[in-house]
Amino acid sequence: MRLVTRGDMDGLTSAVIITLMEPIDEIVLVHPQDITDRKVPIRSDDILANVPFDPRAGMWFDHHLLTESNQKPPANFKGRHRIAPSAARLVFEYYIENSPNDPKLHRLENLVRETDRLDAAQLTPDDVNNPRDYILLGYTIDSRTGLGRFEGYFNKLVEWLKTMSIEEVLKQPEVKERVDRIRREQEAFKNLLQRNSFQLNNVVITDLREVERLPAGNRFLIYTLFPESNVSLRVHWGPAHNSVIAAVGHSIFNRTCRTSVGDLMSRFGGGGHQGAGTCVLPLDSAAEAIDEILFELQANG
Repeated sequence: MRLVTRGDMDGLTSAVIITLMEPIDEIVLVHPQDITDRKVPIRSDDILANVPFDPRAGMWFDHHLLTESNQKPPANFKGRHRIAPSAARLVFEYYIENSPNDPKLHRLENLVRETDRLDAAQLTPDDVNNPRDYILLGYTIDSRTGLGRFEGYFNKLVEWLKTMSIEEVLKQPEVKERVDRIRREQEAFKNLLQRNSFQLNNVVITDLREVERLPAGNRFLIYTLFPESNVSLRVHWGPAHNSVIAAVGHSIFNRTCRTSVGDLMSRFGGGGHQGAGTCVLPLDSAAEAIDEILFELQANG
């Protein structure tokens, strides 16, 4: 039995719970768009978490908007879906209802609570500038932090979080190395954001396509640098420069943006939830699509 999930803190916490409760042989990390595009071979006993629905799977957990670009589940699917702070919250609820007295689950309550905060971006300025504990750990597996591939690291974290405290996890050499790099390069990352970003009305736009090497850094720093913006658009190359990735997010401090980001991204083949989402744009239509996204973000500012 496989778990197919996304390589971020929400996927990690979902994986910790599911591998405790199910006989998982393999964890497969995917980009949600690859599920939408049917690029991932899904088996009948696979469990999907924090990715779009696929009718070939045996179970599915997700908390994102059901947009037009994604297949809709039948009413009797096994698993759980609703708008929630994180997919991990739904996974936790599902298993705690079936095993209400399981001590293995109850020791994960704080992990799930902090995953809710990070995935829903319910953060304080201190969580951004001086992160600690589970929030800090989450930045070490956020692809937007810029620390490179982490499949093996992800699997180790799954096992460590089952038995270790967060203090013990953060002392592991591989974790410490990533944390040290984030802290060492944060100032350079902040300077790069200032050089490659500009504000257009309510939108702060960061274009990283001319950046050869991106320092490691916290993706929420942009909102401390442009506090008057209420939404961000970050543009960078896809793998091998064969596409353009557009990532949109509501400001986590100036919460006045009215755009449903998930719905907007679905118009370009992507998805997300109310406050954040991404889409993969073909090279020949990327410029036009970015203009349309910017128009919508300003119109609903």
